[in-house]
Amino acid sequence: MNMDTLFFKTPSINGWIEGLPVGNGRLAAMSWQDGAEDVLTINHEWLWRGVNRNRKPAENAEHLESLRSLLKKGDYFRAGLFANLYFAGDGGISAVKGRVDSYQPAAELRFQAGRESPFVSRALDIRRGVASVERGGKSPLTAKVFADCVSGLLYALWEPKDGAVLDGELRLSRPEDKNADTRIQAAAAMLVLDCTFHGGISYKLVAKINTDGTATATGDRIKITGASYLCCTVNAGTSVKGIDEELDTYRPAAPDAAEAERQHAEKFSSVMDRVVFTLESPAGSAGSSLPIEERVALMKKGAVDNDLCALYYHFGRYLLVSSTVSGELPPNLQGKWNNRIDPPWDCDYHFDINLEMNHWPAEPCNMGECADKLLRYAESFYESGALAAKNLYGCRGIYLPIQTDVWGVSTPESFGWAVWLGAAPWTAWHFWQRYIYSGDKDFLKNRAYRFFREVAQFYEDYLVEDEQGVFQIMPSQSPENTFAGAGHVLPVTICISSAMDVQLCYDALSYAIDAAEILGVDAEKVSKWNSIRQRLPPFGIGGDGRLLEWNEEKKELEPGHRHISHLYGIYPSELFTTEKRPAQYEAALKALEYRLGHGGGHTGWSRSWTAALMARFGKGEGFYEHYTALIKDFATMTLLDTHPMGGWTPPVCFQIDGNFGGVAAVNEALVRCVDGKIHILPALPEAWPAGAIKGIKTPGGHTVDIMWKQGRAVSVDLTLGYSGEAVVCVNKREQQVRGNPDDRIGIKV
Repeated sequence: MNMDTLFFKTPSINGWIEGLPVGNGRLAAMSWQDGAEDVLTINHEWLWRGVNRNRKPAENAEHLESLRSLLKKGDYFRAGLFANLYFAGDGGISAVKGRVDSYQPAAELRFQAGRESPFVSRALDIRRGVASVERGGKSPLTAKVFADCVSGLLYALWEPKDGAVLDGELRLSRPEDKNADTRIQAAAAMLVLDCTFHGGISYKLVAKINTDGTATATGDRIKITGASYLCCTVNAGTSVKGIDEELDTYRPAAPDAAEAERQHAEKFSSVMDRVVFTLESPAGSAGSSLPIEERVALMKKGAVDNDLCALYYHFGRYLLVSSTVSGELPPNLQGKWNNRIDPPWDCDYHFDINLEMNHWPAEPCNMGECADKLLRYAESFYESGALAAKNLYGCRGIYLPIQTDVWGVSTPESFGWAVWLGAAPWTAWHFWQRYIYSGDKDFLKNRAYRFFREVAQFYEDYLVEDEQGVFQIMPSQSPENTFAGAGHVLPVTICISSAMDVQLCYDALSYAIDAAEILGVDAEKVSKWNSIRQRLPPFGIGGDGRLLEWNEEKKELEPGHRHISHLYGIYPSELFTTEKRPAQYEAALKALEYRLGHGGGHTGWSRSWTAALMARFGKGEGFYEHYTALIKDFATMTLLDTHPMGGWTPPVCFQIDGNFGGVAAVNEALVRCVDGKIHILPALPEAWPAGAIKGIKTPGGHTVDIMWKQGRAVSVDLTLGYSGEAVVCVNKREQQVRGNPDDRIGIKV
């Protein structure tokens, strides 16, 4: 068993989507094979077209009361059309292109050996962040690539083996793009690509070549002969940062590639090593010595492979580190990897599940610095979000859109989908997680509280008090679902006080209240927020015992819808638990079972959310069913999560959120933190009778190490965090633990 390496004997038959990703947050590359060529599809985190970076929110607040009048009359059809006309922007299901800029590939770097060098194998060392390819034949060679998280550069190396000489051709290209001007030049020691998007940003990519062979430049390629090594150091700069300034800022941090790799691996592994997770495989399970593609194929046929289950977890952590470790921006729909100038959903940021799910593993896996990329991105919206709140809804505070790009511009851009204001309060959850995991009061005072206050202030102005004194959210929606009686034109129904919106509002007000009380500020505001929170609509339960998704019982047009937004209160929130609101807890379980009984969970990210929900419910077998489905039904041979995509070849696209959600689901199955208690192995499946997980963090800043055998914890150690106390529930025993921060305490099992 090797929990550090993904090993393959099959090349990327379906191209890029079966590649091996490397990244440092700033630069990323997908390593794949195109026949005899080794290909690196290179990305830069700030490389978005930039055509729409100066867009502004429309001034449509004057139409809000008319929309609310339609909703009060129950005219959901007209209300939906009216709402989307004034509060959703273009794009989406409309015939007009939306204004979200798309994330772009920077270049493809291709190397083809000049002599026979057939593919043998490839591997990805996820602990060190290094991908490699082995080629054999008459001219055997090893190719290696890593995105250096020390210097911020990308390294690609080719070395012959067994005394062979390296001959070949290195070339640089970019997909044909009618909306960009691209120029590629080659010199003896350098390949340079300059590109300007029409009406957008510019960038330059430079591949510097180091070899002891002869390098001959022609057009967009360099021919190498008689070499014992070839090393390419890739850098890129965008006009966002200043092309020349950025290229000058990022320079090699080591004198040669070997030392650069050593320093990179040391830093990269220091993050990956924070969590250890192993599972014992039962007799007769799939062999861990087999290449990954064979093991995935065996799992699809029903084989048990606990090692692969653990490896999938670690691969998800690897993707999060690779997306953020030395970068500035959070991972988008595909992390930091994209090969198309027309990527699905613009390879953008979706605030109605995808961006949040991308960061669910960060705090429990002790990678708070990865979560901080999302928080700083959210903070970039303050100015635009305030303008959007005012222009769209006549409110103070902050509004974030359901779909957006890198520029921190808060405009709704997806007709049919975008009349939703839950993005800001959901993001507030992440600010609260950062605080309760770290205990950093400076962060709470100087960063988080401002965000909480802005969100709460928006609600102060936005909520509508009805005749019964209840504060209603209108317009509202339940992303991305619809109910009968509102017509069949729009994919999402506009309504009053959807369950998710009420849950988000309740949580966001709670963060503002709790933070203000901790900091000892804004007593009058706290009183007002408390009053509003107490008068929000109830968390309703239908006649059949299911948690309501909308403010009253309505017939779903898609009872097996992929979104399960109304179950936010179970996970990632803890509004509904067995100790507080047990009725809603049980009703939510019935709602989930109903959704799954009608075909729900039919995408990777939806399945990972389902796995996490099952774990939160303590359903170990349900967790296992849906977690392993991520591998069996939604993973490429290289374990990348997929989403169905009609008309594509292959008929799926990569969506990274399912990978991240899978990590979160495992964390939840093994260490659940609700109602101020740490529950050990709350949803352990029978297929995992023995194993260990170490380094999991919990609220309070604690770290948990667990070993179990025969389905029972045999060793639990808790390293106390900043709070100095914890309640641990293990093997049906509840224990109070107190001490000093950093005390390591063995828990009785």
